[in-house]
Amino acid sequence: MTVPLFDTLAIIGPGLIGSSIARAARAARAQNAVRSIVATARSPKTRARVVELGLADRVVDTNAQAVEGADLVIVCVPVGACGAVAKEIAPHLKAGAVVSDVGSVKASIVRDMGRHLPSTVNFVPAHPVAGTEHSGPDAGFAELFENRWCILTPPEGTDPEAVAKLAAFWRLLGANVEVMTPEHHDLVLAVTSHLPHLIAYTIVGTADELESVTRSEVLKFSAGGFRDFTRIAASDPVMWRDVFLNNKDAVLEMLGRFNEDVAALTKAIRRGDGAALEEHFIRTRAIRRGVIEAGQDTPAPDFGRPHGHEE
Repeated sequence: MTVPLFDTLAIIGPGLIGSSIARAARAARAQNAVRSIVATARSPKTRARVVELGLADRVVDTNAQAVEGADLVIVCVPVGACGAVAKEIAPHLKAGAVVSDVGSVKASIVRDMGRHLPSTVNFVPAHPVAGTEHSGPDAGFAELFENRWCILTPPEGTDPEAVAKLAAFWRLLGANVEVMTPEHHDLVLAVTSHLPHLIAYTIVGTADELESVTRSEVLKFSAGGFRDFTRIAASDPVMWRDVFLNNKDAVLEMLGRFNEDVAALTKAIRRGDGAALEEHFIRTRAIRRGVIEAGQDTPAPDFGRPHGHEE
């Protein structure tokens, strides 16, 4: 019998990402990703639901119990809570274990978790760049990571074998894997994820505050573009609060650049400079085509949304 990549996987926080990892790891058992899955959640209600869904072989009450004897520990909580979890589990970690996370900010994770973890474990932070606007253990699905990227950001001096082993695990879950520094990750994600979320939250908030437009009109005519912002703005508020607080410098840098671009477009509109507007829109449309060619979205009409006449 082939030895599994990791004997025991511990998942702390089986929300959208954590429960999807559990589902995908169970599906990858045929490829010997893991032998056993242990899960825990802060809420007794969530733990009970994980049992009902059959996501793990064992569901335990505490984080300390979850990591006892685990070969791979993945912390799937908001980035602002990761440091406290690392401190809690540190005395209970198995020597040689790989400890990781799923946060979309990495420099603060390296700082906040790394200072608590013992030198006897291998700390390999990770960010699966995948998700939906939904949350909780019912929201997950095994296919979430297929053809999506998982970015690993190991601190300097991390054992290359541990990094390679975690990369192999994510590939078995269907993901593509890239390795970069925590700081570079945070800059890249500030423009590809964090700034778009900030803009979406702002636009939806602005619409909600308009006195000259009623709420019913906003909802009725949302297909004009507003609808697509509302999907992003429906994401977990606690998670995104922590993201902005923990990636402040990179987000402010990208927000400054965005404001400069908005100012340039404002000037073009005010001056009636149609050529400048068209040139900008042609350039940005090419980005959309690049996203599709990279396999990160579908070219299907209406962003692939199902329609009433379809089976």
